[in-house]
Amino acid sequence: MENKYDVIILGGGPAGLTAGIYLSRSGINTVILNEGITGGQMSLTHKIANYPGVPDVSGYMLSRTMQKQAESFGCKVLSNVKISDYDFMGDEKKIKTERRGTFISKAVIIASGGKSRELKVPGEKEFAGKGISYCATCDGDFFRDKEIIVVGGGNSALEEAVALTQYASKVTVVHEFDYFQAHKKAVEEAKNHPKIEFILNSTISAFYGSMSLEKAVVKNLKTGQEYDMKIDGVFIFIGYVPQTKPFKSILSLNKRDEIIVNENMMTNIPGIFAAGDCTAKRYRQITTAVSDGTIAALNVIEYIQNQL
Repeated sequence: MENKYDVIILGGGPAGLTAGIYLSRSGINTVILNEGITGGQMSLTHKIANYPGVPDVSGYMLSRTMQKQAESFGCKVLSNVKISDYDFMGDEKKIKTERRGTFISKAVIIASGGKSRELKVPGEKEFAGKGISYCATCDGDFFRDKEIIVVGGGNSALEEAVALTQYASKVTVVHEFDYFQAHKKAVEEAKNHPKIEFILNSTISAFYGSMSLEKAVVKNLKTGQEYDMKIDGVFIFIGYVPQTKPFKSILSLNKRDEIIVNENMMTNIPGIFAAGDCTAKRYRQITTAVSDGTIAALNVIEYIQNQL
């Protein structure tokens, strides 16, 4: 089965949804193919307080609002789509999926985002979903009145540590440095919260348990000393890995596997654009992803018009 569109967007996070809004409103026949849930990492964020004009909204609700807006202009949004192969080299771009057939378009916007970075220590995979989580919104309620660890020192780690205090009886932030990468307000809010304590210059070197997580091994990075810490749950927020592996053989990537684009969000292949957290950029915020999606969409419109 072949599905023909003007533009295919790979990824339904803020960059992909924004591109879908702009393209569809311009009368461009557009489909968003999303491997996971709509909204990407945004949908997993407990509270978003710095999105202009929409204060204190959950990531889930903002994701749903963006999706409905895109669909209202005629954009097709398909979730849980598994891509099996693709061909970007011809005038027609082809993307094969496992169950929905082949999608054909004049242009493609890759907005595949990133996935949570793992510690890659013993026990992490075994206890993922059994005490170890990468999403406070998804799993926070499972740890009501329990003691948990949050690993990380950036904005996400400290903001989610504060959010998790509405469930947990105690939150211990374990961070590899003696300073934080988060902005000042996030640091102050976490430090002043009575339920939050800090273990600095440290990391988690292993996880242990039987049916579920029971303890974490905390390692002091200055002394090398390790000790067991009995814990009910661990939330890991140490950044994201760009979801670009399928494109490594054909697109220009940097040493961090991020897609290299120019100021118009164009890749090294004509007709292939990229936007959001999968691209090489300094700042990764919802607002910057929205900006990328806008720029990509407007340039795709121009690209398609020039092909006529």
